[in-house]
Amino acid sequence: MAEHIVSSYEDELRYIVRRISEMGGQAERMVEQAVNALMRSDWGLAQSVVADDLLLDAAQREIDERAIKTIAKRQPMAIDLREIVGAIRISNDLERIGDLAKNIAKRVIAVHEHSQPMQLVRGIEHLSELALVQLKEVLDAYGTRDHKRALAVRDSDDGIDAMYTSIFRELLTYMMEDPRNITACTHLLFTAKNIERIGDHATNIAETIYYIKTGEQMEVERPKDDQTPSIAQTDVTMAPPGSMEN
Repeated sequence: MAEHIVSSYEDELRYIVRRISEMGGQAERMVEQAVNALMRSDWGLAQSVVADDLLLDAAQREIDERAIKTIAKRQPMAIDLREIVGAIRISNDLERIGDLAKNIAKRVIAVHEHSQPMQLVRGIEHLSELALVQLKEVLDAYGTRDHKRALAVRDSDDGIDAMYTSIFRELLTYMMEDPRNITACTHLLFTAKNIERIGDHATNIAETIYYIKTGEQMEVERPKDDQTPSIAQTDVTMAPPGSMEN
């Protein structure tokens, strides 16, 4: 009887972990497809991403319910409890990544209706490649519970922040040079921000993996290289009178 209970408990844990891995794969595909839809102005692919977000939302709710029931029934301790709590946290981050991919997909038509500087579009594509590498790395780290690899993912977030800052600066320059660029650049700016936030959620997952494996929390405040608030303030202040008017 005791062996049966232990086996059932292990099955529950394995199921939760497997569903997290499935969510991760789906979130990764959604981000890749959303950016591809944006680059190719593919509204059909964008609609597919929006529809897939409902599946990711449902998976996150299922994991939450399963995890809570498992805690209530089994009263896990130590690493088992961290596994379940970690699954709840990671599923929430993956659900948010899905929301961000959906937001990018929703901008496909809006961006297509206005001409955009190709250099900036390619910059956003490169930013998404960095974020996808980071997401893939952290999902692989979760699969192996490699907390050192997760730590490396956390440290690599600076690269995404730096590129986002560069894109932000260029977009702001285009908008200040010609107000007719404002609409298109605003959509690209929100897209870039969504991608940067995907990197942040990948970093959150890395911190959770570290917690699952070691039982310790990483430092709450990690260094950020996003300098966009100071750039916006400086550039707007330095703009010549009337440059932001029609």
